[in-house]
Amino acid sequence: MESRANRSASDDLKALARRIECCRACPRLVAWREQVATERRAAFREQVYWGRPVAGFGDPRAPIVVVGLAPAAHGANRTGRIFTGDRSGDWLFASMYRVGLANQPTSVARDDGLVLSRVFVTAAVRCAPPANKPTPDERDRCLSYLQQELALVGPARVIVALGRFAYDVVAPLLGIRPRPRFGHGVEAVAPDGVTVLCSFHPSQQNTFTGRLTGPMTDAVFVRAAVLAGLPGVPR
Repeated sequence: MESRANRSASDDLKALARRIECCRACPRLVAWREQVATERRAAFREQVYWGRPVAGFGDPRAPIVVVGLAPAAHGANRTGRIFTGDRSGDWLFASMYRVGLANQPTSVARDDGLVLSRVFVTAAVRCAPPANKPTPDERDRCLSYLQQELALVGPARVIVALGRFAYDVVAPLLGIRPRPRFGHGVEAVAPDGVTVLCSFHPSQQNTFTGRLTGPMTDAVFVRAAVLAGLPGVPR
């Protein structure tokens, strides 16, 4: 039976998600996400795109929070769930499944049955940006949403930063100074004891070239589980 604390966190996250999904603060991003949703990719031309900002999802009491860059134009901007319906998500959730943090290795739609255990996944920016490059102003306008999610989830003990962009957002947000240089597997501890664990982003540019391998991603999640003190995760 779900505890009162879990219900409260879940309800608060759902309310925050509704606010995020209505956001129109960045005109360039609004125009782009809606253009993509109207024009569509040929492979998805029969589908109705989400075309709105995307909130995080996962276990409300998760000690591990994964932060990516932004929704993919034909991934989360199409499906309405972060890292869902694109190659990066295929890579990410397959690794979580192998490590024991997800109930299935695939993520294709909001209603596909994926359940995350002890992990919550979100992004630094909530709208799909042109060329996958938000501006500094767009990044900063989204910052409060990540702050609110981090305040509601957990308490988080580990934040996995997928890529330099996410790391550069999360580290100052947690007051990490001086900040270690970004690199795969780099760890940085915030004043409140939360550990930021860096990983190369599971983009096709990284996975197709072998810069990021499956065992490398698995090792990051195993390390995150160790840092979070989770039992029952492969070592």
